[in-house]
Amino acid sequence: MNITVLGEAKFKSPIGHSVSDGLLIPENIIIDPASAPTDALTFELAGPRSKLFFDPANTRAGIVTCGGLCPGLNNVIRSLFLELHHAYGVKEVLGFRGGYQGLDPMKGKEPVVLTSKFVHNIHKEGGTVLGTSRGPVDIGVAVDNLIKRDVNIIFTVGGDGTQRGGNELFQEARKRGHPLAVVGIPKTIDNDVAFVTRTFGYMTAVSEASRVLSNAHNEAASVENGIALVKLMGRHAGFVAAGATVASQDVNFALLPEVPFKLEGPNGFLAALKERIVDRSHAVIVVAEGAGQDLFAKDEMKKDDSGNVKAKDIGLFLKEAIEKYFKSENIPVVIRYIDPSYIVRSSAANSEDAILCDMFARNAVHAAMAGKTGLVIGYMHDRFIHVPIELLTSRKKSMDPHSFQWKAVQASTGQVEQFK
Repeated sequence: MNITVLGEAKFKSPIGHSVSDGLLIPENIIIDPASAPTDALTFELAGPRSKLFFDPANTRAGIVTCGGLCPGLNNVIRSLFLELHHAYGVKEVLGFRGGYQGLDPMKGKEPVVLTSKFVHNIHKEGGTVLGTSRGPVDIGVAVDNLIKRDVNIIFTVGGDGTQRGGNELFQEARKRGHPLAVVGIPKTIDNDVAFVTRTFGYMTAVSEASRVLSNAHNEAASVENGIALVKLMGRHAGFVAAGATVASQDVNFALLPEVPFKLEGPNGFLAALKERIVDRSHAVIVVAEGAGQDLFAKDEMKKDDSGNVKAKDIGLFLKEAIEKYFKSENIPVVIRYIDPSYIVRSSAANSEDAILCDMFARNAVHAAMAGKTGLVIGYMHDRFIHVPIELLTSRKKSMDPHSFQWKAVQASTGQVEQFK
């Protein structure tokens, strides 16, 4: 895929090694000889280039974090600054506060000038020191502000909505003839970004969620007919719920957005739960927030400030349905409903995610300093790549019900077939 470049790179890079723009990574590395060949996508390999478009001594960069929290945001901020400051010698790095609202001088706070002292210990904390928000910004006003502040590079750290906003910044700056490098770093705890094998924060979320499931199991198993119902993140994809289920090995039922299920009837979920309670006297249920949306009445879809469709609360819906069902069956149960989502997403990154954050950030800096723009850093086949923003935001990644991930969930829970 072609990546937009602001112009000829004339400045020698201070980085001691480099990679060529000619090195490509294919989207698919498994080839079936029995299938007809297809025009597979290929992507530029990320990494430092031998020549820079921007003169580091005269370059000012900005960072903005948007959307919901995710473990590792502070790690990304810190590594972006350290690579810009120490490796390239960039003059100044601004941290725009409060998400995209921080790009509007009439609405946002004054940006903070990042320093080594400022970022010293931020990687040990959850959340984002720059603050965050949902919702768009007036693109014209934002670009005016960036031009006025002599910002040459802007790093957008966030999900789909954030990267769509980054694309608008890129398009507006290009229309005006302003050489602005816009480089996105994909952020979603749900791990549902296309062309990214694993997003930062996902493994921390799985680790934290699996601890919750272990404690939920203790609650359920300590009382007669105990049922622990745990709702986890996953608006469109159930990767966190699936990963935590397999990691904990304590879950009996996992309900994901990708695998529809029937609630009632002889082969439905409630009948299967009754069988489990009668047989074992306790059960642990995990439900991703986007699961079972077809069970709700069809009414007007509501959206959040980022333009994402709000999922109906499947957790409370299931809790009420379970209570009603077992009451009708004259079987007393004790239900513990747990929603740890805000606790999980505000956690500090674990070591695995900290390393991933660092690599995302450093590759973003390499791309920006070379004058590449309108792209997001992707991660496939254990390699970092350059993905055009428009392509990345046109796709969503979800779990294939025939994949090894779902088969692992079935093996762990005993759900040989979903409830139909």
